[in-house]
Amino acid sequence: MLKAVLFDFNGVIINDEPIHQELINEILLGENLLPLGSEFAELCLGRSDRVCLRNVLTRRGRQVTEEYLTKLINKKASLYRERLGKLEKLPIYEEIYSFLKRVKARDLQIGLVTGAIRSEVESILQQTGLGDYFSVIVTGDEISTSKPQPDGYLLAVERFNRWNFNLQLQPWECLVIEDTFAGCEAAKRAGMQVVGIAHTYPFHFMQRVSNWAIDNFSQLDLERVEETFSQIGDKKERSGFLGNL
Repeated sequence: MLKAVLFDFNGVIINDEPIHQELINEILLGENLLPLGSEFAELCLGRSDRVCLRNVLTRRGRQVTEEYLTKLINKKASLYRERLGKLEKLPIYEEIYSFLKRVKARDLQIGLVTGAIRSEVESILQQTGLGDYFSVIVTGDEISTSKPQPDGYLLAVERFNRWNFNLQLQPWECLVIEDTFAGCEAAKRAGMQVVGIAHTYPFHFMQRVSNWAIDNFSQLDLERVEETFSQIGDKKERSGFLGNL
């Protein structure tokens, strides 16, 4: 059965991917390197800033220490806060408010798994009033890997179970909402079902990499999704998997 819905952050809750690309380009110019162009989608979308910058600099022939990467990440975080501070309104996808209410009304757990750093995430959630919805948050500065590796999603399951021992959450009981190829792959590697939302890539692209594809949150029928999860649970019971836990 479906027990938890896990969200990506950038490109799913907040429409800030263009801002991140601009800031990465600024960082590169400061390093006397040409901006990314089409490489941003290949090397950065869905990935943590650390992995993004390491990938880009390595491709450009630069070898940098982890300490230097941290310096660049902190610089970008400062620029990000400055850029958002100049906006009249944060670019939150408005449908997220009603969708989170729908999820909560079905008594489902809600989590967040992102490559963004915690200070950025918590600041935005606090400003927008969304923070109370998320019982578990996993951010990019808490793990050494990045999507498409599944570590962030698996850590979220572990944290849910520490937070509520009686939940006994398993990966296959989680639905993930992602907007990038790397994010969808990470969710699948974790053994989770994934919804690809067409905020960053076209709908037909998301169809190829997800279990469900939607243009926006209003199109996701949670009742139908729960029926699918019930079928998954029944199959696992018949296979004897659950009895062996």
